[in-house]
Amino acid sequence: MTSTLAGTTMIMSGGSRGIGLAIALRAASDGANVVLLAKTSEPHPKLEGTVHTAAQEIEAAGGQALAVVGDVRVDDDVARAVAAAVERFGGIDVVVNNASALDLSSTPDISMKKYDLMQDINVRGTFLLTKSCLPHLERSTNPHVLTLSPPLDLRPKWAGTYLAYTMAKYGMSLTTLGLAEELRDRGIAVNSLWPRTLIATAAVRNLLAEGDSLSRSRTTEIVSDAAHAILTRDARSCTGNFYIDEDVLAEEGVTDFDRYRTVPGDGPLETDLFLDQEA
Repeated sequence: MTSTLAGTTMIMSGGSRGIGLAIALRAASDGANVVLLAKTSEPHPKLEGTVHTAAQEIEAAGGQALAVVGDVRVDDDVARAVAAAVERFGGIDVVVNNASALDLSSTPDISMKKYDLMQDINVRGTFLLTKSCLPHLERSTNPHVLTLSPPLDLRPKWAGTYLAYTMAKYGMSLTTLGLAEELRDRGIAVNSLWPRTLIATAAVRNLLAEGDSLSRSRTTEIVSDAAHAILTRDARSCTGNFYIDEDVLAEEGVTDFDRYRTVPGDGPLETDLFLDQEA
């Protein structure tokens, strides 16, 4: 396969900021078309960016953008986004399941409203968007589905620490596991991608930052570069994987990971959730 996404059409849930936007901008730098389905039509008091500002950045980076204001939890909104993508760009080649809700509360403390939110966005939204795009992916020459979710680890450690969130993220990963097998004969690649370390996003700043966590994080570019490498691989031979960003880039010959640090230095980085701390 060529190492470019030029001319391909990507549809993404979320993407107004953070990792999703970084993946979109990397694709746009090749000349890709990017369709964003996100609720952020108006600025949030604590979060930068809207679906409209993201679309502007995508076009400035060299791609074409289509902003669709909608909710990945709503069937009609997803159908509208898929139809708009096909009408504007003629098809869909890549699906990126980026939208995700995060709450690390313990079982006694989490509200059922937040539990339902995580299940609806993370699991149902991933399944729905992917399912809705399948007829169009089947007509693509190199169709990919990429979901931002961790490797499945059934040791009690993670479920016993963040049960509600673990179920929601592992639900996304089970979707990867199942669809990769179900769609293998159709030549549609289905993979998951997860960062080795914390990534400096709004979620880290607002929910996970403790002490110097941000200084021990990497930038969103390490995930976007890894995503680009995956999405330019041959779909028929690249499916059913739970990729880790730095491992993907190492396979591509990258040896300098210091450029992805938020703060230059040689101190230890903070390992992301669902992964064991490296020795």
